[in-house]
Amino acid sequence: MKRTLLTFAVVLLAPLVFAQGEAPQTLALPNGFQPEGVAAGEGTTLYAGSLANGAIYEADVATGEGRVLVEGEAGRITVGLTFDARTGYLYAAGGTTGTAHVFDTAGTLLQTYTLNTEGTFVNDAILSGDNVYFTDSNRAVLYRLELSEGGALPGGDAGVSELPLTGAFTADPDAFNANGIEVAEDGTLIIVKSGTGELFTVDPETGESALIDLGGESVTNGDGLLLEGDTLYVVQNRDNRIAVVELSDDLTSGTLSEPLTNPNFDVPTTVAGFNDALYVVNARFGTEPTPDTEYAVVRVER
Repeated sequence: MKRTLLTFAVVLLAPLVFAQGEAPQTLALPNGFQPEGVAAGEGTTLYAGSLANGAIYEADVATGEGRVLVEGEAGRITVGLTFDARTGYLYAAGGTTGTAHVFDTAGTLLQTYTLNTEGTFVNDAILSGDNVYFTDSNRAVLYRLELSEGGALPGGDAGVSELPLTGAFTADPDAFNANGIEVAEDGTLIIVKSGTGELFTVDPETGESALIDLGGESVTNGDGLLLEGDTLYVVQNRDNRIAVVELSDDLTSGTLSEPLTNPNFDVPTTVAGFNDALYVVNARFGTEPTPDTEYAVVRVER
């Protein structure tokens, strides 16, 4: 998830055309929405969050139909999202507010947690068992929200703790640091450092990090992550592409294959997977946001 505004050519997205039995290639979001994070929900449901006011949009990737699930609110920010299918809870990273919000599938705000109070950018989130982990792009830490059994929410900020990142990962005070986050089958966390394009594994208990060897390659401007099997998809926002990394079984190394691109990409940030397709949100950071600025989620075949 990226804050820097850069100049890019505007990509005009064609109106949605719904062919019989064919999923739409773009999902229109409300004008002025300023999306950033995206998450897959139950079935064909996709959620996208707004940097402008924290609103969350719910769409059906099969039909393209959607609605505002969570209305925006002044001062609220929604960056990364993660969904817990056990409870139907949606966790939203709060950027510079230092908070995390939890909503249900009716759009009701269930809880707000304070992760940090200053100098923070809470960027992305991932559910792992009975914990939700959040990255901070300004500091060498992860935040952990410990849930009760089955995903029940803790009261107050009782479940919140800070996990300092040690080992190979260091934070550069003048750069954008930890961004997207994923979890491997064994519970190991994977994060991307946007400024350098490095990938790291993180022990979820100790915070010890190790560099994933990409054989001299990098995924600079890495943003949202999606791990499916041994394949890690890394959205490279300013590069308008998705890096495809085949990870070794022990997660110590990875090999980059041909990246995925799409003519409709306009600074994509985060990614969700549905069957044979990826869905990537266009943040359009190079375009001055106005109430009339158009935004969309783009379908990418793989």
